[in-house]
Amino acid sequence: MIRTFFCIVLLILGTRTASAETNLSTNDSTVSDKYTLDVGMFYANSDSNFIVTNPKTGGTFPVDFEDELLLAEEQYLPYFEFTFSFNQRHNIYIDWKSLDRKADTETVSQDFILEDIDGKDYLIETGAKLNTELNIDILRIGYGYDIWQGTHYAVGVSVGIHTMFIETAFKGTIGICVPDSTLTSLCSNAVATPEVIDDTLTAPLPDIGLYGSYEFYPGWTFDAHAQYFAIKYDDVDGSLIDIRLGVEAKICDNWSLKLAYNYYDVDVTIEKTRNVGNIEQRTFDYNINYSFTGPMFAVSYVF
Repeated sequence: MIRTFFCIVLLILGTRTASAETNLSTNDSTVSDKYTLDVGMFYANSDSNFIVTNPKTGGTFPVDFEDELLLAEEQYLPYFEFTFSFNQRHNIYIDWKSLDRKADTETVSQDFILEDIDGKDYLIETGAKLNTELNIDILRIGYGYDIWQGTHYAVGVSVGIHTMFIETAFKGTIGICVPDSTLTSLCSNAVATPEVIDDTLTAPLPDIGLYGSYEFYPGWTFDAHAQYFAIKYDDVDGSLIDIRLGVEAKICDNWSLKLAYNYYDVDVTIEKTRNVGNIEQRTFDYNINYSFTGPMFAVSYVF
């Protein structure tokens, strides 16, 4: 996923460079154009679960990745943010956040079936040893326009899209079930398999926002932004709240340090269904809550 982020950044840089080379005669219009790259860390608190099937009753229930499968709830994580500012008022931004976790569960506490992963069902039984991996990447791309500007301040609006990439992997004592029209016979022919991997991509989810900056002392700038979305489309139900307040301190011509306090919460439910005996059944649902409230620190370079 990080490769995708940097490929997009390089594409923007290459496009802008080519444009500049073909417009040397109008160089004055690009005097205020700049690129900004932030590399930083933040502290995340995560809560995630998925819906599984009871092999005895056919009913469904949630399994919590953190409580049941022992994935870490809190950890420090990296983030990258790239901004291209041009023609005085226009801004294109890209940022990427990642949450990669894995854990070993020595004894699973209950039987459950993972349904409809690559067209197959998988049985995990009580007492089984299981290694679980859950990787979540969030890529945000957007555009901002400065509505009000002054010598020391700017206020604008933004629109963008968030896309969430989810990869889940299970390794351990896992059986392959043979699908049937009745739930009671789904796992009558279980065999051993070493690994189950499921990849899920959410549709791009739109967001709108406000942002502003104010230089209150030479080299010191207060920044703030707020973004929001809530949407239900097809099999995706999602919402996002992103509020950040921070201070940027310029340490030399091109380098700055940024310290911010951020409230960030993404809540996405992805529903999977399939037809069994001409009846549509819900199978392997995700509910991902990816949030943190706390400090962020970044090093920023302008070029």
